[in-house]
Amino acid sequence: MTENESQKHGIMDGLKESITVKLLFIATLILLLLIPSSLVNNLINERAGRQDEMMRDVSDKWSGSQVIKGPVLIIPYKQEVKETDATNKEVIREHTGNLYVLPDNLHIKAGLSTQILHRGIFDVAVYNSLVKVSGNFSKADLGSLSLTPDQLLLNKARIVFSISDLKGLKNNPVIKANDQTLTAEPVFDNTSVFGGGLQVAVDISGAKEGNVPFDYTLDLKGSQGLSFLHLGKTTDVEANGTWSSPSFDGRYLPDERAVNKEGFKARWRMLYYNRPFPQQWVNNDTLLSSNKKLDDAVFGVKLRLPVDQYQKTMRTSKYALLIISLTFISLFLTEVIRKQRIHIFNYILIGLAMIIYYSLLLSFSEQVGYNYAYLIASVSTIALVSVFIASLLKNKMATWLFAFILSVFYAFIFVIIQLEDFALIIGSIALFIIVSILMYFSRKINWDKH
Repeated sequence: MTENESQKHGIMDGLKESITVKLLFIATLILLLLIPSSLVNNLINERAGRQDEMMRDVSDKWSGSQVIKGPVLIIPYKQEVKETDATNKEVIREHTGNLYVLPDNLHIKAGLSTQILHRGIFDVAVYNSLVKVSGNFSKADLGSLSLTPDQLLLNKARIVFSISDLKGLKNNPVIKANDQTLTAEPVFDNTSVFGGGLQVAVDISGAKEGNVPFDYTLDLKGSQGLSFLHLGKTTDVEANGTWSSPSFDGRYLPDERAVNKEGFKARWRMLYYNRPFPQQWVNNDTLLSSNKKLDDAVFGVKLRLPVDQYQKTMRTSKYALLIISLTFISLFLTEVIRKQRIHIFNYILIGLAMIIYYSLLLSFSEQVGYNYAYLIASVSTIALVSVFIASLLKNKMATWLFAFILSVFYAFIFVIIQLEDFALIIGSIALFIIVSILMYFSRKINWDKH
């Protein structure tokens, strides 16, 4: 009985001293720590979703992202159509259709005065803007549409335009068209050219050579971005604002741009060749509002917040497995080289401290920004782990070395996060160096004895 107990104790002691078994424990622990790491990622996504919810709430109360649409000239026309009545007798009835004409030249000039609204700990970029729209409609090519000039009801024409969130209008737009000054009225028909919007009735029967000039100003407010719809045969857009970190998006990038700490200026000039709709058409009332390719004609500027702490925190958390693995490997090599055993439970505590690091990073980044939060969370975690290791190893030199190693790891991750375009090459080179160092120190371990 005593001999069996001695054998059992011998086996247990052998397992405790086995480097292979210790490595298996560490590998298993790293995999288990992926569970709380994924929970941290879920927390980051939840907070990012909360930010989006707050932004939508502010946008709903202030005004949403605006898209400047129009104008479009709508000319009713009469057409005689042969039909058969109830007695199978052929009769001629007069029907009315609509001719839609897009601007020949469209000039838009927008100035944005921006500010940040705060909702709790979240920020939303909003703006006030004066958008000046001018241009002209040219005479329609009736031959290609099988129409004649006498069919057109020029005295019943309309000019329709819109923005994506009419709540953002600060006053009733007044449009000057064909030497007439007209006040816009809302369009309540959701099946109209823009699915709603504004319109003015204009008499163009006296237009010289069919040319109809127009000019109006939109005094509006919006949030997060301002975009434009490329409707003109030639579309020129100038936009400037006091936002220092704009993002130009959409189908077309600016031909000219200038961005500095005082704001931005941008200019676009587009021709109609690759536009997803024609210059004129008949009877399709919803061509613009129902066209799935409409996004291909939208372009503009987004008021991007300078730092998105949730995006950076999420990118940082993706390196959790790498940091924990390298830390455990460094601690394991220190343990083996110094022949000073560290219990697996201590590895668990260190791993949990490094998981909580990301919770610290997230919570502080919401208050003081990502960079300061990274410094606070990193210094706190390095100090905690280093003091804990000092109490285990009872060796100042080893403790300072380990604190230095952790500092290098966190500094490395911070550089990777900042250098988005060069993250892959910098990360690859750094990992190659780290693996080389680990290979060098692993030479001192005699694996055959374990």
